[in-house]
Amino acid sequence: MFDQIRADLAIIRERDPAARGWLEILFCYPGFQAISLHRLSHRLWTCHLPMKLAARCLSQIGRALTGIEIHPGARIGHSVFIDHGMGVVIGETAEVGHHCLLYQGVTLGGTGKDHGKRHPTLAENVVVGAGAKVLGAINVGANTRIGAGSVVVRDVEADCTVVGIPGRVIHQSGVRINPLAHSALPDAEANVIRNLMERIDELESTVSNLQRCLKEVAEGRQLRDVCRGEAQSLKDREILEFLGENSG
Repeated sequence: MFDQIRADLAIIRERDPAARGWLEILFCYPGFQAISLHRLSHRLWTCHLPMKLAARCLSQIGRALTGIEIHPGARIGHSVFIDHGMGVVIGETAEVGHHCLLYQGVTLGGTGKDHGKRHPTLAENVVVGAGAKVLGAINVGANTRIGAGSVVVRDVEADCTVVGIPGRVIHQSGVRINPLAHSALPDAEANVIRNLMERIDELESTVSNLQRCLKEVAEGRQLRDVCRGEAQSLKDREILEFLGENSG
């Protein structure tokens, strides 16, 4: 457990330029305090003695002190950093892999009232932006970024970026991502709106050409070449992907 605590301290020094020393992290970082208390409560939760009530009480003390609620049954790897952390909720069957980064307001929540696995599993090096919600017994692959305010309810493959409500995947395979750059995410909505505006412009141009042709036919003049708009198949696929529909 002490090795895990040392790793938690080291990752904060590595990822937070505001961290000036070990004592500051120890006394002023609620994310570190919450995870350290969780490691104790998780040991009580998983021991053979009937200590589950004591584990829950300890987790509630951690919640009152830090504003971060971690169920003692959750499994958290080493070098996990909860930045600021106020309002973070991690459910009983959630699993957080090594080197994950969670910002304030994140929820790793469950769906339904069934027993068993009902909370998400995050692989290694996952970054979850502020206010994002990851719900249900889903798997989020390694090196994935979840944008601030997103709501993820389906499995996500490794090396992806997820944005929106509900969360939609934009693949980033093979690109090394800075885990702190959680705001540098592609704007899927803006791209789709831009493509729709371009499509509208081309349709308006085509309608204008057709009106000109009809006018020339009505006046008995010879038709000139009609300009037909370019095919929009690629942009149509992007729109369908944004809407969550299968274009194939």
